[in-house]
Amino acid sequence: MKKKVLIIDDDLDMCTLLSRFLTRNNYEVEVAYSGKLGIEKYKQVVFDIVICDFRLGDKNGKEVLLDIKDVNPNVIFFIITGYADIKMAVEVIKLGAYDYINKPLIPDEVLSVLKNAIQRFETNDKKESHPTKRSATVKDDAGFMAGHAESTRELYRQVEIVATTDYSIILYGESGTGKEIIAKKIHDMSLRRNKPFVAMDCGTLSKELAGSELFGHVKGAFTGALADKEGHFEMADGGTLFLDEVANLSYDIQASLLRVIQERKFKRVGGTKEIPIDIRIIVASNENLQDAYRKGKFREDLYHRFNEFSIHLPPLRKRKEDIPLFADFFLKKTCIELNKHVYSFDDEAMAMFINYPWPGNLREFRNVIRRAVLLSNGDVINSSILPTEIISQCNLNNYKTDVAFIEVQTMASPIIKKDIHLKDTAAKAEYEAIMKVLKEVNYNKTKAAIILNVDRKTLYNKIKNYESSAI
Repeated sequence: MKKKVLIIDDDLDMCTLLSRFLTRNNYEVEVAYSGKLGIEKYKQVVFDIVICDFRLGDKNGKEVLLDIKDVNPNVIFFIITGYADIKMAVEVIKLGAYDYINKPLIPDEVLSVLKNAIQRFETNDKKESHPTKRSATVKDDAGFMAGHAESTRELYRQVEIVATTDYSIILYGESGTGKEIIAKKIHDMSLRRNKPFVAMDCGTLSKELAGSELFGHVKGAFTGALADKEGHFEMADGGTLFLDEVANLSYDIQASLLRVIQERKFKRVGGTKEIPIDIRIIVASNENLQDAYRKGKFREDLYHRFNEFSIHLPPLRKRKEDIPLFADFFLKKTCIELNKHVYSFDDEAMAMFINYPWPGNLREFRNVIRRAVLLSNGDVINSSILPTEIISQCNLNNYKTDVAFIEVQTMASPIIKKDIHLKDTAAKAEYEAIMKVLKEVNYNKTKAAIILNVDRKTLYNKIKNYESSAI
């Protein structure tokens, strides 16, 4: 039986696109271009699912939800939201909405979200469908690529361009930027999507094991080879092989790899039979392979085999607009893993996320959220449970800003005493900054020293000197 979907949005183009797409996928769809009309339609026909934009011309999503829940408390209700409205969308979820969907809408992702929601409700899982608790729907790992930053949109554009080809691809990016996720996304959008995606981390392989892992081996090929074994090339036949940190492979293995790519066949270690393969290769590196071959660390001919197309993944510190979206994605996923109900972050915690440089990129960000959810005792994560390195870094930045502000204010103030010295002015500014930090940490000098990036002895001496000179 077809499920009935009501779309409430005053964006005509979006409604038309989404309505046609869902209709093609076996849903009965009706559209309302205002909140009032949507509520009236729901009272006439009880729909299985409602997809409602948070910002409407006459009402907001919260008002529409409350009116519709008066008709059917168990309605599967989704809020469409942009970056600026995420906080309000979380409030709507607390009132009983199932989840929210971020703009820009991607039809395939909307379809996946609807299917997951229907499946959960049909299993009668009362815990997850309770109207006062959030039942988070988490997309697959590729979902956290979605974002608004210009660099993110350019990343998407390049992925879409190359995905449907059979080109070999080099992915460049710092550790933790999600290179394997991008490789998997490319595979899922390619004509090979129904075949295997096999990932291999070349950075963890010894020279002795690399050949066996890549090409497999036959029984007795070396000590410990007790049975025949498939290698990653064989496992990926017909699909995509992703080689992470490919620059770590030894020169001998690079030569073997080049022959396999050229001839499209290989032999297992210790074997004599040639095995044909049909695969697409995507490799990743956090160093420039062109520089590597110029330094003699990587084969130039292998580089040119791989470099049919290259994509650079931006670090998280250059995608600040996307940080709230990534934070919410990791939050929802972790809540399901830990069976906890944490809905959002307070303003100070989010500000710290945005200002922190994230040297470990998305991987570090994910681990921070997982830790915060585990430690949280309430439904909102606050800054006090974030790791020390994040708090210290952000407070240090604030300290530097405060010093600059104090110095400017001091220099801008009228100088009454003719014998005032610049050294005295700087000392006073430094003292005021130190006292401000001490107050913020309840006069814990150890914490203050960390924030101010000085050792405890230096901090003690400075305070003692200032107090003795009566600044």
